Formats: sequence, structure tokens, C-alpha cells
Amino acid sequence: MKISPVPRLSRSKSFFGIHFDFHAGHRDENIGGRPFTRTLKELLKRTQPDYVQCDCKGHPGICSYPTEVGTSSAGLVGDPLKVWRRVTAEAGVALYMHYSGVADRAAISAHPSWARIDEKGKKDPANTSTFGKYSDGLFIPQLEELRKIYSVDGFWVDGDCWATSQDYGKKVLAAFRQQTGITDIPRKLGDPHFFKFTEFCREGFRNYLRHYVDEIHHRCPGVEVASNWAFSSFMPEPVSADVDFLSGDYTLSDSVNSARLEARCLMHQGKPWDLMAWGFSGLWEDNCRSSKTAEQLKREAAVVLSLGGGFQMYFKQRRDASICEHDIEVIEAISKFCRERQEWCHQAKSIPQVALLYSSASYYRASRRLFAPWDGELTALQGALKALLENQYAVDILSEHHLEKTMDEYPLIVVPEWNFLDRAFRRRLVDYAKRGGRLFIMGARTLPMFAQQLGIRVLGETVEKNRWVSINGRMAGIKGWGTPIRPLAGTRVIAEGHSKNDFAAPAEPVAVSRRIGKGKIVGLNLDFGARFRDHRTAQARELIRKLVETAWSNPKVRVTGSSLIDVTLMQKNERILIHLVNTSGPHDHKANFTFDEITPLGPLEIAIDLPTRPAAIYQQPEGEPLPFQWKSGTATMQLPRLAIHAILEISPASRKRR
Repeated sequence: MKISPVPRLSRSKSFFGIHFDFHAGHRDENIGGRPFTRTLKELLKRTQPDYVQCDCKGHPGICSYPTEVGTSSAGLVGDPLKVWRRVTAEAGVALYMHYSGVADRAAISAHPSWARIDEKGKKDPANTSTFGKYSDGLFIPQLEELRKIYSVDGFWVDGDCWATSQDYGKKVLAAFRQQTGITDIPRKLGDPHFFKFTEFCREGFRNYLRHYVDEIHHRCPGVEVASNWAFSSFMPEPVSADVDFLSGDYTLSDSVNSARLEARCLMHQGKPWDLMAWGFSGLWEDNCRSSKTAEQLKREAAVVLSLGGGFQMYFKQRRDASICEHDIEVIEAISKFCRERQEWCHQAKSIPQVALLYSSASYYRASRRLFAPWDGELTALQGALKALLENQYAVDILSEHHLEKTMDEYPLIVVPEWNFLDRAFRRRLVDYAKRGGRLFIMGARTLPMFAQQLGIRVLGETVEKNRWVSINGRMAGIKGWGTPIRPLAGTRVIAEGHSKNDFAAPAEPVAVSRRIGKGKIVGLNLDFGARFRDHRTAQARELIRKLVETAWSNPKVRVTGSSLIDVTLMQKNERILIHLVNTSGPHDHKANFTFDEITPLGPLEIAIDLPTRPAAIYQQPEGEPLPFQWKSGTATMQLPRLAIHAILEISPASRKRR
């Protein structure tokens, strides 16, 4: 089809997008029959996205366009992709296809030999084998078809890494036996060699991903490809495939906490990235979902933007492939909110403060899946992140492959409850502390790995029980695992855990600190994160602040006035940017799907350590100068009111206002 010559942005330069899909099936009727050209034109005119993504093939494997390669829906009466391409091209908006990869029921129905074989030797009816012929037999030819007929700009491949599982096909097992010499094939987590077999299958997916990305680039020059959740929290490892960008759709509920985590897991991977918010909320198992409000989505966007990412939102297409007019007003409001902040947000980089370790080594050993952390593997990490953010620390999440190169840039490294850390990596952490770094070790099973450095003797087995930790004259009740320890000479006890909610009750040490070389190490002998994620208390939050301050007492930015503010410290084009995000309200409450009020916070007292007195400090995007005081290398000011998101731009003395 003839395409308008209006230029379209590459994904590396794109900032704001909209995603639509509906996962077509054979029971759908009148696909392509309802006119939606006028609605789509209005949407693009009012919201001005850099790109849109729409349905072409979902998890059922049924196409919502007339394909000559795969299986079109029996309900297809027109060609909706022609409308999408013509209208987006005329508007200069890039068009990406939502395409389901590994998850493809129709392909398996037509080609049973393409199915993954499960641990019981049965064919998986929903997911293809990454070791088989699916990619060359259907996947790659179909993407080539879409590029050739519709001149699509790229592909957002869904149902990929997270749909992949261990494959027990005969050829797979034969290859595993030949490579490893292992003949007793493990079937579940805990079986001997389960981790080794899982790693073998993970490498199978990596090879599959590299293959289809390289083939698409070769056959379709200029097209851009991402695999949903590849090289993210689901797959926390160095980018090893030539994907053009990273992306993921974070959870439809508890979305603020999900975005907090996922953005930090993508921002250091060295690729352009974005996150997708669901435009509606509800329970996964409940088909009665409600549209989110503009205020709700603005706050979710603020979390992502404050960390340098692009932002997109997901709205449903109708079962006939058309789009809903009533979504436009909300999308327009979010577009305006994002565009107002783009100059100060997009592709900004963090200024190192607190590094929170996401141990890829521990995660991969604990997971029964290949790449989806859906069994609680990240609960402790999420809780630790929440506690640090509620104390207004600027936090980056980094894995081993990040810290190998950047460890000394961070004044504090926090190691939450990971049950395995590679010995060589542990030595690097200890050496970092000896050079002057500060380590904060959390967790009953993590602490014994650093017993020598902490100056403690482990007295017995790890046990689960209730402890009431004394902090600032109050008690924090924390139920979780702990290891009985005895501090040695030179080790300072920072906090004790009592057997009852009573200062007179028997107590044992739960937090200790010790000098190590030029630095310091602090240890918390409790599995804190999992408890705090779902059952947080003010006292437990204060405990974390006390322990962080014991290790490290000079963050560059200090905000007081509320614990409900996320602080990020960023830099873009030599400008220092401090983001403040209001996280108040019931966004993480399971009974609240949508809400339209976010209580403003303030006044807030803000202190910023700077090498020289700034020429000015502006509140963006309003452009208003903030009065500040300057003394001994610190600028202090007051922010009277924080609605959802504010950016403090530090204008250095040598720079005049634009």
C-alpha cells in the first residue's frame, strides 16, 4: 500500500505512545467491519503520540488481518491494519504491531510438532518450543509479511520470555544430555540439576530471540523490534540480543509499586526503554474491569518519567478491531501531562546514591520458571525498595553485571534477602567496603555470608518467629525469619528484637554494624522486605532509616515533611534535576481499583548539597523560581505544595536561564 512520506520518529527518539490490542479469536465477528478512521484521526490529533501499537495477532494465534502466512479470524470482513497504517502515516505517527510470539495456540493446533513438551511429556497447547521450527515456519515470515504489505515501523512481541518454560522434547533432552553428561532429567524445583537444566532452556530462549531479531533486521531493514519484558526484572541480565528497545507492561493494579520496580530494572540496561500502563484496573481473574482516571494515570506516568523512561498506555480495541471514542479524553490529559515534562525527563540519567542489589544469580536459582518472577521471588526486593523510597532515598536497582563496572560510584549498596551470592561477587562487595564504601546487608540467610566482616558468630539455624524491634522509643512488630547471632568484640549492636511488644521482654540483637577498612558494614538479621511490602509500619520504616544513617549519613538530597514522596536525583544535558512524586492515597490497596483524588502534600523542606552556589532553582514544568538559602555547600528551600509531580531544576552559576 502507498504510504505517506511524512517522517516518523524512531523508537530511540520516541517518548509517548498508545497501545491497543484485543487478541482476536475465531468467535469474533465483523472484524474490520466497523468504520473507525474518523475516531483514529481524532485520537492522533488530540493526543499527538510518537507511535501507536495495535493488534495483529494475540495469544490465541489468530490474526486480525488477512494473512497469507498464518491463520486469520473467521470473523474477518475487512482489513483494519490498512486503516491503522494509512491514518498513522498521514499523521507522521509510527505504527508497531502487537504480536504474540511463543504463546500461539493456533500455530500448535496446525503444527503439533511445534509445541513445547511439558515435564509430564505432554504437548503444551498454548506455547511453542523455542528449540523448534516455529520461528522460521511462521513467526519470521509473518513479521516479514506485515512489513511488506503495511510498511509497519516495528514489532512489540508479546507472549515471549514470560511464556517460555522448560522444554522436555526429545531433541532438547538429547542435546542437554550431550552437553552436560547428565542423564537424570529434573522435573521440578528442588530436583538435582534443575537449575542447570533451566539454564540450558534459558539459553535456548536467548538463541531463539537473537535469531528472530537478526532475521527481521536482515529481511526488513529499518524495522525496530522489542521482546516484551526481555532484559527486565523478568530477565535480569546483560542485553545479549540486538533488540532496538526494551519495554514491558507493568501490573494493572498496585501499579505505582510495579512501575517503581520495573523502571529501575530497565534504566541501566543501555537501551532506549519505555513502560506501559494499563488504562484500566481490576482483578486478573475478574473480567469486570474499570477504566483508570486521568489523575491515577498521571501519577503512574510520573513514576516512569522521573526515572528517564518513555511512557505508553494500553487500551482495549473492540472485538471488531475498532477503538473506543470515550478513551480519547483521558489519553489526551495524560499526553499533555507527559509532554509538559518531556524536556526534563526523557532519557535523563541517574546520579548515583543508593544501589539496591537485584541478584540475578540468586533469582535464577530460586525460580521454577525461566523468566517470570510470579512466585514471590522479588517480594523482598520490592519491600526493601519501598522502605528506602519512603525514607526519601534516591534508589537505583542494579544487578551484578551493572555493579561490576559502577560499584565505586555508589556511596551505599543495599543487599536485600538473597539466598545465594556468588563468592567472587561477595569478595568484590567486601573490597568495595574496604575502599570506603558502605554496605547494608538485610536478611536472615544473607547475613551469615558476611559473618566475618560483620563480626558476628552464628549460633544456630534460621527460624521464623515474631520480633518487636525497638526504635526511637517505639516497637516495630516484624514477623519473619532470623538467625541467632552473637556479636564479637568491635561489633556494635544497633537494634534489638524483643520476644513481646514490651521493652521489658527478653531481647536479642537484630542489627549490628562494624568498621571494615575505610568503610562500614551494617547488617539486619531479619527477613524484612517481604513483611514490609505487604504489612508496612511507620516504626519499621524508621528502623530502615536508622540503619541506613548508621552506614551512610550524607545523601545529596534530603526531603522532610512527608514519607509519601519518591525522590529521584537525575541529570540531563549537565542539568541536575530532582524529581518529587506524590505517592499518597490507596494506589496499593486491593479493594481500590480506581480513584480520582490524590491528596496534595506539603509544605516540604528540601536540602541539596551542591559544589557551588546555583544561579537559580526552578520548579518545572511551571518554570517558577524557588527562593532558597545557601550555606556551607547546601541549598535549602521550601516547596509549599506537591500535587503529583514536581521537578527541581538546578541552574548552575555559569548558566543563564533559557
